Amino acid sequence: MGPEGKKLLNIIILGFGFMFMFTAFQTCGNIEVGLIIFFSFTFQIGHTMAIIYGVFSASNLIAPSVVTVIGPQLSMFFSGLLYSGYIAMFIYPYTWSFYTASVLVGIGAAVLWTAQGNVLAINSTDTTIGRNSGIFWALLQFSLFFGNLYIYCAWHGHVHITDKDRQTVFISLTVISLVGCFLFFLIRRPDPDPAPSEASEALLQGESIEGIKACKMFVTKEMLMLSLSIGYTGLELTFYSGVYGTCIGAMTRFGQDAKSLIGISGIFIGIGEILGGGVFGMLNKWNQFGRNPVVLLGLITHFIAFYLIFLNIASDAPLAPEAGTELQAYITPSVPVAMLCSFLLGLGDSCFNTQLLSIIGFMFRDNSAPAFAVFKFIQSIMAALAFFYSNYLLLHWQLLILVVMGFLGSMTFFMAEAMAESTRRESDYDSI
Repeated sequence: MGPEGKKLLNIIILGFGFMFMFTAFQTCGNIEVGLIIFFSFTFQIGHTMAIIYGVFSASNLIAPSVVTVIGPQLSMFFSGLLYSGYIAMFIYPYTWSFYTASVLVGIGAAVLWTAQGNVLAINSTDTTIGRNSGIFWALLQFSLFFGNLYIYCAWHGHVHITDKDRQTVFISLTVISLVGCFLFFLIRRPDPDPAPSEASEALLQGESIEGIKACKMFVTKEMLMLSLSIGYTGLELTFYSGVYGTCIGAMTRFGQDAKSLIGISGIFIGIGEILGGGVFGMLNKWNQFGRNPVVLLGLITHFIAFYLIFLNIASDAPLAPEAGTELQAYITPSVPVAMLCSFLLGLGDSCFNTQLLSIIGFMFRDNSAPAFAVFKFIQSIMAALAFFYSNYLLLHWQLLILVVMGFLGSMTFFMAEAMAESTRRESDYDSI
């Protein structure tokens, strides 16, 4: 197998590792709200989300240094163990273990995603970074499909969830997560090409303090241009992963199956993510127009979804997750329209994230670890902000925020892409 084949294999293994881990973790996140309410646990989901996102944001300052010292492979493995510990905590949950696990998984998340960006960058070239980003994203998003399908099959028809049901599911999820952790050991360092080898060596040897690099990179012109689009992905991440499912479950006009539709919605989001990541990855080599058309497609897709959600879902749905809402929006509530919106949210999200992974891996190849740390820092800060205001704002105000941020983020991405294209042409000219 040649060098390019080894790099592609590394990306596939990386994607499968994340798919197993996040099949477990995202499924845990989807069902923990209901479990906390049902079993009357003393801890609050709002507290844990604030802890995880807060620690996640702060830990991005030290994550590049961790990746530099122990390498991306061990970084992902040990971070994955923290994710597995968080899931295992629900087998026998206690208040102290819940909050402790929330802090640890926040630290693990920062290190994990910084290491992932590093592995993606050192296994890609300027011509393969788009393809590899799409392949990774598609494999990762299979977690949404398998996780929601597993819970739907495991608990379908269960009126009451017993302690044994809960323990069986979380033991299974812990094992699935551990499988993902150990897959990271199959990743092999690629044979470095002459040009990027020096940058990769410098990155792995850690010749400087990476946290300081991340702080300096945050104020570079390129990163400031991308910050709005990165921030938008944080806002819409909270919306499609938490707010929209809550809204569907709160719509009493969807009938008695409204709560079960949350899992079906997650499956449609996953299908959109998988389709987007796979298509954009495969079509990258034939794409002569850069990343802008994909981002524009994502913006249009999300705008259509937001408009349909505005028409289909009652405005007070985010504020009534338990009691539900009897209100109607502007059309008769439709389950097919709600599922179509889930698919469009996933498809649009894959458009933005695959292209952001691609452009950051290209523009900051020599400093990929701190660059992806800044990426996750901005995204997690905005996700935490969205989680905060989602508990207080009516649905139409939340959609308006997403529309404004999506438009501004897309415009600044186009500017950053123009800068990246100029850099690529200069590099091609110098090589000639």
